[in-house]
Amino acid sequence: QVQFVESGGGLVQPGGSLRLSCVASGTRFSSAVMGWYRQAPGKQRELVARLNSDGSTSYADSVKGRFTISRGNARNMVYLQMSSLKPEDTAVYLCNTGSSMTFPSGPWGQGTQVTVSS
Repeated sequence: QVQFVESGGGLVQPGGSLRLSCVASGTRFSSAVMGWYRQAPGKQRELVARLNSDGSTSYADSVKGRFTISRGNARNMVYLQMSSLKPEDTAVYLCNTGSSMTFPSGPWGQGTQVTVSS
């Protein structure tokens, strides 16, 4: 069964940086689409960053130029480097995977909380 464990969140001041990590078990990232979502209180879950199997990436307009998604050397890890963080980036961040046709397809993990505040 597929499971995701996200980590690396925390409290950071505006303008700061964080690096999120996601470890997957029961699936192979190497041949699939990987992505990071976030969900803020009272808001719908939104796709923040996506890494396709051919290495191409896409980002939500709100994070372009500030966030970078990458695949770990281990085939079951994906990262999200976040910089120039803003209060509106505050949310629970979750990872997921799937094929190009089914993404996201795995069950949702607990996520990791990112809070941007002074």
